[in-house]
Amino acid sequence: MKIAALAIALCSLSIAAQAPIQLDPKNPHYFLYNNKTTALVTSGEHYGSVINPDFNFHRYLDTLQADGLNYTRLFPGSYVEVPAQSFGIKRNTIAPPGDRVLLPWARSTEPGYAGGGNKFDLTQWDQQYFERLHDFLGEAQRHGVIVEISLFSSQYGEVQWKVSPFNAANNVNQTTAALDLNHVNTLENGNVLALQERYVRKLVHEANAFPNVIFELQNEPWSDHPQLESVINPYLFTGRDQYPNSVEVADSDSIAWQSRVAQWITSEEAQLPHHHLIAQGYSNFRLSVRTLIDGVSVVNFHYAYPEAVTLNYGLGEAIAYDETGFLGRSDDAYRRQAWNFILAGGSTFDGLDYSFTVGFEDGTDKEPNGPGGGSVAFRKQLGFLQEFLSALPLADMHPDYAVVAHAGGVTAHALSSSKGVVAIYLDGKGPSGITLRLPAGDYRGEWLNVVTGEAIPVTNLKSTGAETTLETPAFDNGIAFRLTRVLY
Repeated sequence: MKIAALAIALCSLSIAAQAPIQLDPKNPHYFLYNNKTTALVTSGEHYGSVINPDFNFHRYLDTLQADGLNYTRLFPGSYVEVPAQSFGIKRNTIAPPGDRVLLPWARSTEPGYAGGGNKFDLTQWDQQYFERLHDFLGEAQRHGVIVEISLFSSQYGEVQWKVSPFNAANNVNQTTAALDLNHVNTLENGNVLALQERYVRKLVHEANAFPNVIFELQNEPWSDHPQLESVINPYLFTGRDQYPNSVEVADSDSIAWQSRVAQWITSEEAQLPHHHLIAQGYSNFRLSVRTLIDGVSVVNFHYAYPEAVTLNYGLGEAIAYDETGFLGRSDDAYRRQAWNFILAGGSTFDGLDYSFTVGFEDGTDKEPNGPGGGSVAFRKQLGFLQEFLSALPLADMHPDYAVVAHAGGVTAHALSSSKGVVAIYLDGKGPSGITLRLPAGDYRGEWLNVVTGEAIPVTNLKSTGAETTLETPAFDNGIAFRLTRVLY
C-alpha cells in the first residue's frame, strides 16, 4: 500500500511540474507543449470517454498514440445523448444506457431519471466520476494527448433536454420547473445558473493539475441561439439561409452567458497553480470573427473551410477545426479537409470517428454508425499529416500566398518559413504543372502521397529567384510537397 501511495504521489508531482499547454509565444497560431511547437491532429470518438463507464478509454488512448494522434474532446456530463436517437448514431459513446451514465453528480435514492435509474442530486458529487476523470486525464497526458473539455453543449432538441441532469424531472433539487431548453445556457435560467457555476468551478479545480487540458465554454452555442451572419452560396434559389448553407453565430443572450462561464474559469484558476487555455466555439464553416469573449485564446470552427483561418489569422490566436464528420463514410473528404485547413495555417483538426464504440475502443467498428466515418486507414493517414508537420519548423511557419504562383487545375495551400522551408498541399487530381516563386538557391525535399505515406525525393531543384515550374507526380484527392533550401 505504501509503494502504491508513493507511486501515485510521484505521478502527481510529475503532472504538477509540467507547464499547461499554451499558445506558442513565438508563433501563437500553434501550441507550445512539452517545450515543443505543436499542432493538434486527431480523429476521435464521440466524447463519452468518462461519462460512459463501459468505454475502455485506456485502449482508446493506446490507439490514438499508436496512430500518431494527439488530441481528443470530452463532454464531461452537463450534456448527454439518447441511445440510437440522437443524430442517428446507433452506438453512441455519449449515450450509455441511462442507468449506466456516470455524471459528476451523485445519484439520489429517488427513482425517476428519464434515462433510467435514480435521479441526480446536484448538490452532491460522485467520487467515482472524478476518479475516472483523473484517470482519463492522466492517461491522456502519458499518451501525449491533449484533452479539450467542452464544459457545456447546446441541447439541440427535446430528445436531449429530456435526459439532462438540469431538467427538473431528473434531479431532486427542484431546479426551475418548465425551463425552456433554449434558456438553459443563458443567464435567464433560474436557479440552474448557480448549479452551473458550481459544476464549472469543480471541474476546473479537479483538472487544474493536468497540463494537457483546454477548456471550451460551450459546444456549438449557435445551435440553440442562432444569429444568421452570412451564407456559403448566395446564389442558391432555395434554402439560402438554412443549414448547411447558413453561417450562424451565437446570439447576445448566449454570449452573455458564455462570458460568465469564462469568468468562472478564470476566477477559479486565479486561486490555483495553473492557468489553462479557453476555447470559444464561434461558428460553422467560415466567418470573420467580430469579437472574442475575454480570456479566449482558441477559436473553434466546426465543418470549417480553410478560409476560417485566412479570415482570422490576424487575430494572433489558434484557429481550430474542432469537429467534422457529417460527410458520409469516405475517408477522402475528411483527409482533404484536414490537409487544406492545416496547410492554410490552422492549429487543429478533429474528426468525429464513429469507428470507436464500446467493445471497439481500438476504432475497428466497421458497421454504419452515424452520419460520418472514421477508420483505421484514415487515422493512419492523419498520422502522415502529423509526421509531415513534425518535420517543419512550425514556430517559424506562416501562410504564404505568393509562393505558388499558379497550380493548374488544383487548389494550393502553402506555409513557409523565413529560413527557406516551404510546405504545400495541392487539393484535387494530378498530375499538375505548378509554378513556384522561390528565393534563389538550391532546394531538396519530397512529394508525399497523403494516402499511402510514400515519399518521392526531390534532390536537385534550383531557383534563380525567378518563377520555377515543375510537374507533379500523378495523384488523386491531394498531394503534399515539402522543400528546404540547402545552405552551403
